[in-house]
Amino acid sequence: NLIGCGIMASVMQKLITPLASGPAEPPRNKVTIVGVGQVGMACAVSILLRELADELALVDVVEDRLKGEMLDLQHGSLFLKTPKIVADKDYSVTANSRIVVVTAGVRQQEGESRLNLVQRNVNIFKHIIPQIVKYSPNCTLIVVSNPVDVLTYVTWKLSGLPKHRVIGSGTNLDSARFRYIMAEKLGIHSSSFNGYILGEHGDSSVPVWSGANVAGVSLQKLNPDIGTDKDSENWKDAHKMVVDSAYEVIKLKGYTNWAIGLSVADLTETLVKNLNRVHPVSTMVKGMYGIGEEVYLSLPCVLNSSGVGSVINMTLNNEEIAQLKKSADTLWGIQKDLKDL
Repeated sequence: NLIGCGIMASVMQKLITPLASGPAEPPRNKVTIVGVGQVGMACAVSILLRELADELALVDVVEDRLKGEMLDLQHGSLFLKTPKIVADKDYSVTANSRIVVVTAGVRQQEGESRLNLVQRNVNIFKHIIPQIVKYSPNCTLIVVSNPVDVLTYVTWKLSGLPKHRVIGSGTNLDSARFRYIMAEKLGIHSSSFNGYILGEHGDSSVPVWSGANVAGVSLQKLNPDIGTDKDSENWKDAHKMVVDSAYEVIKLKGYTNWAIGLSVADLTETLVKNLNRVHPVSTMVKGMYGIGEEVYLSLPCVLNSSGVGSVINMTLNNEEIAQLKKSADTLWGIQKDLKDL
């Protein structure tokens, strides 16, 4: 501590005349990221570069890596607008977080399905979630770890928080991938192709072809067979590419991180700035579309500073509703066997 040694104190005393007394205000937009692996750090950098946080906290069990990542980010402080970056394996460092992003857990291996990871990650979450809520009882949780829908349900159960404050990153990324792939084929920017992928983040996700449009022009009106096996143009391949895309990237570079980091920063912005934007994220869907179980699935949600403000009732066709129900059944099949929740 520099102030301890007399000479520094005198420089500081000569330089600075204090005015305000009493402790500083607590942070208003503190973001915590649990897990400093590739995904956690991509989330961290994306959130820092978008200037969304007035304090960033990192937590992990690997202390050297954790301290190294913290120092590396702090050394970039000149180029950032987040005045305080902290890290510790003790969760007290996360106190007063507004948003907590959970990326901790074991990673998907090449060729492994997301659902395969489940029990290994549930055991990790049992240690993490109660600690987060203890120090930030008013936070909104964004779960990113896979299988994200099941782990968001697990987080909701373990946290005791109301369902609108526990969100899974869900198909926010699948939809972004879909919009990129479709827009690329059409020669336009992703933001000008509108389309949603709902349901499970992963292999049983549901592309809503009935809602796919550019500038309000429905693609299904132009091609009634779009997305079906009868479609001579094979647009269905775009959804297949979305489902395969993570496996493809994992095969090539070992993990995915940039796109998920950017997508989590986008969700964080909507929550922190109370934007009321619509995002396809994982939410508790019991009672919707005839789903009777407590499962988390992605539907278009209006996000604001209270978390999930509301859910948009999409006009899905029977086929799409059936696929959504099948997603729910798949997930419930796994959830019902989970231990100690």
